[in-house]
Amino acid sequence: MSRLLCLSRGLICPKCKYSVQKSEPFVSLLTSRVKFRDQLMKRLISTCRRPVIPSYSTRHTALWMFGVGTGFVLALGLKYRDSASEHCECSVQKTDGAQKYRAAVEASRDLLRRIKDEVGAPGMVIGVSVDGSHVWCEGVGYADLENRVPCGPDTVMRIASISKPLTAAAVARLWEEGKIDLDAPVQKYVPEFPQKEFEGENVTITPRMLLSHLSGIRHYEKDAKKVREDKEKAKRLLKPPEKKEEKGSAENKEKPKAEDNSAKSKKKKKEFEQEEYYLKDNFENVIQALDLFKDDPLIFKPGSTFLYSTHAFTLLSAVVERAANQRFLDHMMKMFRELGMLNTLPDENDPIIYNRSRFYHLNKKGRVVNCPYVDNSYKWAGGGFLSTVSDLLVFGNALLYSYQMAELKNTDGLLPGFLKPHTAKAIWAPVDKTEASWDKDGLYAQGWLVVEKQQKYGQCRNRRHYVSHTGGAVGASSVLLVLPRESEQPTNQKLLPPQGVVVTIITNMQSVGLNTTALKIAQTFDKARDEDIASA
Repeated sequence: MSRLLCLSRGLICPKCKYSVQKSEPFVSLLTSRVKFRDQLMKRLISTCRRPVIPSYSTRHTALWMFGVGTGFVLALGLKYRDSASEHCECSVQKTDGAQKYRAAVEASRDLLRRIKDEVGAPGMVIGVSVDGSHVWCEGVGYADLENRVPCGPDTVMRIASISKPLTAAAVARLWEEGKIDLDAPVQKYVPEFPQKEFEGENVTITPRMLLSHLSGIRHYEKDAKKVREDKEKAKRLLKPPEKKEEKGSAENKEKPKAEDNSAKSKKKKKEFEQEEYYLKDNFENVIQALDLFKDDPLIFKPGSTFLYSTHAFTLLSAVVERAANQRFLDHMMKMFRELGMLNTLPDENDPIIYNRSRFYHLNKKGRVVNCPYVDNSYKWAGGGFLSTVSDLLVFGNALLYSYQMAELKNTDGLLPGFLKPHTAKAIWAPVDKTEASWDKDGLYAQGWLVVEKQQKYGQCRNRRHYVSHTGGAVGASSVLLVLPRESEQPTNQKLLPPQGVVVTIITNMQSVGLNTTALKIAQTFDKARDEDIASA
């Protein structure tokens, strides 16, 4: 009993000091309880030495008070232990800029927790870098609910469609080396892909079209007519219904109602109701994965209409494989090593991958359940990689560095970027006739969404330039966002690239929109950085 009362602070959270600070009220209360215990023990010992035995009721009362106090202290200790583990700083990666951005971290952590609770995600991991330095990496919630494994900065999750910017970077490097012609027909590299027709006319699909989702190749919905109708509905302006006075029988009046009911019965499938999301077949290579869609008709004429397509990136991966004369996954792993992304790898089921998360979704009753087994070998390029927030920050900063090298007149003493400056500029240049679902202000570029700087009216919204990509897969959602520093901001210092904020968030819950959250957090850190520079 004495040992239980004298619980050490280390039992509350042995990993970090943060929990010790949180437990201070418990420790002070424990100290007073220990003193009270010592007094009770002295009284009991002294009374036992007396020749006159005290009454049973007196001793019973003392022991009863002693037991109640012990139970109270233990319960309070367990409470603080649980709360400390939720906010434990051992899950926060220590960085040099942590103190400088403490207020920004606190505000962003609060926002992240609110979003996590709102969508019911078991766990989330966030990473933030400012001017190339990682200032905050933290996990909240659980990577594995069943075994109570908490998320941390090293948690590995599916990054879903953030795989597309990774593939775009590989294409850009091959283009710089002269190994890919972005405007050549894809059959030059992949003769297995058949020549396509649209409305009886031969059409050409190029790697550039694949990068910008202008190829006309379908996404997961196979019904071309249905996709076109949905696209038209999205573009159609809302008009008041025309009033038509028609005299007819009761049968004619009931006919439209019957048609309305039949239309309602044909509900549009939700994104994750598409069967191809849950494929369990393993494809030996990217050429074999083309069999899923290569014989399907085009939805739109290539180059005419934006249609987001993961399958288009599968075809692009086949182009990369042939141009590089190397298996696509081997080529990507080589690129990851060059970048220093050592925890980014294909989402294969057989290998033991340390710190890999489990994946979840909400069932029809709104409860968190495990996701079914899937094999993502059919879409490595468009949504098949795993990664950590630290690796994604490295990638975002590598591209930001390359992009901003174009703005420097004197690059003496600076290492070259991963991409040449003009290549990085081209990747982040918006393409006509494109769009993106996660920010209507932006246009799709080549593997990225780009929002350009704009301010239409004085003292009104000043839209910042940024690039991002979101992702959604079975049991996963993600975002990678790059907010470059505004070049016209005055400073007395010589600024070296990368200059800007990079934010990435990954979660083990599907169907979670994260772009708005990432943008808010990026703006919070951007403001904190500017305030710090102004006060210096």
